[in-house]
Amino acid sequence: MSCTVAIPSSPVFSPSRRSLSCKAASASPETVSISSPAPPAPTAGSPLRPFGLLRAQIREEASPSPKTSSAAASAPAGSVLKRRRPAPLMVPVDGPAAAAAAAAAVAAVESDPRNEVEEEGDEFAVYCQRGKGRRRVEMEDRHVAKVALGGDPKVAFFAVFDGHGGNSAAEFAAENMPKFMAEEMKKVGGGDNGEIEGAVKKGYLKTDEQFLKREESGGACCVTALLQKGGLTVSNTGDCRAVLSRAGKAEALTTDHRASRDDEKERIENLGGFVVNYRGTWRVQGSLAVTRGIGDAHLKQWVVADPDTRTLLVDQHCEFLILASDGLWDKVENQEAVDIARPLCSNNEKASRMAACRRLVETGVSRGSTDDISVVIIQLHKFSASS
Repeated sequence: MSCTVAIPSSPVFSPSRRSLSCKAASASPETVSISSPAPPAPTAGSPLRPFGLLRAQIREEASPSPKTSSAAASAPAGSVLKRRRPAPLMVPVDGPAAAAAAAAAVAAVESDPRNEVEEEGDEFAVYCQRGKGRRRVEMEDRHVAKVALGGDPKVAFFAVFDGHGGNSAAEFAAENMPKFMAEEMKKVGGGDNGEIEGAVKKGYLKTDEQFLKREESGGACCVTALLQKGGLTVSNTGDCRAVLSRAGKAEALTTDHRASRDDEKERIENLGGFVVNYRGTWRVQGSLAVTRGIGDAHLKQWVVADPDTRTLLVDQHCEFLILASDGLWDKVENQEAVDIARPLCSNNEKASRMAACRRLVETGVSRGSTDDISVVIIQLHKFSASS
């Protein structure tokens, strides 16, 4: 009887394989002789000695010595060789040129005139400042102050837009929402509160629709105030906020659309989406912390542009209105903002209103805000029903 048997070359199953032949002795069919390379002679000691020999063999195979390399080159065709990790690919970088390009990019951002913006009128003041901790990121906030919306001196429109993922959506909304809002307001004429709120909603939705047609990335949160004689209509999407000073008491006129809100979570989940807590912040689809806004095409199924809107009567107790982006509200409470601004707004002077806007921004920055901050303060005495 003759046969060919493949067995490991060591008692502990070395990864190398060798073909060994065995033949039965002609004199006795029960006797089998095995021809193979003689293993290293065991020495006296522990029965685990073969494992020590195996470790030594592995270390020898892994050694990059010339002796090992020549042995591998002359290894028989049937043996298995150990693969080595290739050397890392080094991509040359022109250090001085790269540093100069980075410095130029930073300088361009830092010199942008929109990093700090002031605007004021007879009844309002605006101050916007780019976040100091955001190198190589452009100012993403925008604002609107139209004291005669669509040429109508009886209607004023103010807004703050807080962009994310770039400034494209905020820029587009600031340039186009006043126009869309004026068109919708003309359709309702002197309508009731319900018709005016419907016109505002259409203005938001049209702004969102037209921006999405541009197929640009990014989005924007909004807060807007539409003022007519005796009436104030405030709307928002996202986490920009409107706070009214009513005889010195702060009254939040909007509620932030954050993914942490139970009703917003439920709405998104009913639409087939999900909200998860990522590094301490609830996010839509694990991405965006707000649940409503202009743009955000990749999340449009869940992040809608439908605003929450509220209309109220402006009476003699309504002193001023603060519109601001979340860069302020993340560091300053509603009542605190009113307390800071009220002493400077009581005399209804331009310089004092601007000082109030600046002081609010400075307070947020001093408390660690690195986000863009935009603040609009509107005196309401002119729009009071009793004035």
